[in-house]
Amino acid sequence: MATDKTGATTTVTQEADRFTISVDGTVAGFTEIDDRDGTRTFPHTEVDDAFQGRGLASILIGEALQQTRDAGLKIVPVCSMVKNYIEKHPEFDDVAAT
Repeated sequence: MATDKTGATTTVTQEADRFTISVDGTVAGFTEIDDRDGTRTFPHTEVDDAFQGRGLASILIGEALQQTRDAGLKIVPVCSMVKNYIEKHPEFDDVAAT
């Protein structure tokens, strides 16, 4: 669990085809995933307008990438937000498929 820029508690949950982020129990955003052949593709990330500016996309993507690494999968960053996150966090370079 992490807190957003307002101090609210966030929870990232992996589902079959996405990771979601909840703020105090309300789903605020998601990043879609597609697992195949040892890779996890991230095609799209979205945070609800009501939750913009709170750092939720960064929390969500960071946790999703860490769980992807822990699962032994390579990251395929199709989504521009995921690409930008990896550019700013070189600790994921070793698992990013380029």
